[in-house]
Amino acid sequence: MNKVYYLSTCDTGKKIFEAVNLSFDLPGFTFQDIKTEKITPEQLDEMKSMAGSYEALFSRRAIKYKEWNLKDQSLQESDYRNYILQEYTFLKRPVVLLNQQIFIGNDKKNVAALGAALK
Repeated sequence: MNKVYYLSTCDTGKKIFEAVNLSFDLPGFTFQDIKTEKITPEQLDEMKSMAGSYEALFSRRAIKYKEWNLKDQSLQESDYRNYILQEYTFLKRPVVLLNQQIFIGNDKKNVAALGAALK
């Protein structure tokens, strides 16, 4: 199954979807708005198994990263997992699971790879 974890209020995510022609009515895809439908531990563990680490899924751009003074702490894999499960904004977005591949975040290289994989 192909799955997209996204935030419906994120304009960057909307631009990415448009750039790579990823629409909500695309057959074979399930979309999950992580703000209204929380990520489960099983879903996060699946993402981690594909990404290689929880840190790869963790967003240091989240406002709460600074608010909670996490930048001054030495975080471990278990910390990244717990924070992502606790607060949806800590997941880099969007996360696209496509044909046993994972595409994480809005990095230009990642978006280009996602666009190529979708074609």
